[in-house]
Amino acid sequence: MLDVARDRAPGWQGPGFRRRRLRAPPGQRWRWRLWALLLPRQAWQIRLTLSGALLVAVALGIGAAAYNTSNNILFIALSLLLSCLLLSGVLSWLNFRGLRWRLRAPPPWRVGVEHTAVVELRNDRQVQPAYALWFELNATGLAEPERIGMDCRLDPGGQMELEWRLRPTRRGSMKVELAAAGSSFPFGFLQKIVGGGLDCEGLVWPAAVPYQALATSAGWQPRPGARRAQSGPRGGDLQALRRYAAGDSQRVIHWKASARLRRLMVREFAPELEEGVTLWLQTSAEIWTHPEQFELLCSFAATLAEDLFRAGRLRAVAINDGPVVPLLRLGDLEAFLDRLALLDQVPGPPCAPGPGRAGMLTFAPDGGRRVVAYVDGIKTAAA
Repeated sequence: MLDVARDRAPGWQGPGFRRRRLRAPPGQRWRWRLWALLLPRQAWQIRLTLSGALLVAVALGIGAAAYNTSNNILFIALSLLLSCLLLSGVLSWLNFRGLRWRLRAPPPWRVGVEHTAVVELRNDRQVQPAYALWFELNATGLAEPERIGMDCRLDPGGQMELEWRLRPTRRGSMKVELAAAGSSFPFGFLQKIVGGGLDCEGLVWPAAVPYQALATSAGWQPRPGARRAQSGPRGGDLQALRRYAAGDSQRVIHWKASARLRRLMVREFAPELEEGVTLWLQTSAEIWTHPEQFELLCSFAATLAEDLFRAGRLRAVAINDGPVVPLLRLGDLEAFLDRLALLDQVPGPPCAPGPGRAGMLTFAPDGGRRVVAYVDGIKTAAA
């Protein structure tokens, strides 16, 4: 019977890692192994290569000649060819025993940025090394799978990492899949293929695009909790004391400290609130009529959101008539980029700004290609 075992390490696959253990009654295990060789699993295949097909054709020709002529030398040559073909299949089967592999391609990804998918390969055998393995990897948007292979042998008990470079071309959902693993070891007559079934799914963020800043101080609004480097009597909490400098107001002089230290000391307060904006993105199909321009909008919004967040000037984001979501930490920004990865146009007219939405960063098309960003109606940047 088949006994389903728990995964010892999630993500591993291969002959060296079995999720099911074969338990047959004593004396019948050889039958199970024979059927496993004659009728392998659906994902496991053995194919003839070009040299293998030529070898079979030569063997058929020699066999026909040996049968017609009753020549023992031809029969010996036929047996050597068939034994070579059989030995190739046995060695290719042994080459996979005790091997396991897994795929590591952590999302998210980004359009136009090169990412690395890693196939981690381990050899759990104690004596026999592994040779000439290759893996076929595929990703959403690729026409055909790409093949990566080993450039050296894998010793017993060793491990190896094979890297595959991929560069996403469009935003959205993407799946990186290990389609198959195979080997033509040792003679290249047969090609043994083991099914894949490993994949990593994730989102592809919009590309980062260059843009031109047109106005740097247009209607920025204070962001709660942010600070502006300014000291004075209207500042926040007392931060430090420093020596009096020419131009300091007399209202900030700390008279008790000045009398104790016998020199003028002034109070330096904590910085005040820094300016910030709320990014409001509208995706009405009546505004964005060109697909290329809409893709530029998504990339422009993602780039501005990252730049403003790093500068501490992005306080919240909103899409269409959805709620205003504060951006307080990096996870909030990544969640917004995830929404941009799956963003699509919506039918109907654009939404009107609601009450209390001052300091709003909005976007509008400029011609048929460009996108312009506005802050409270003032043109701020263009891409």
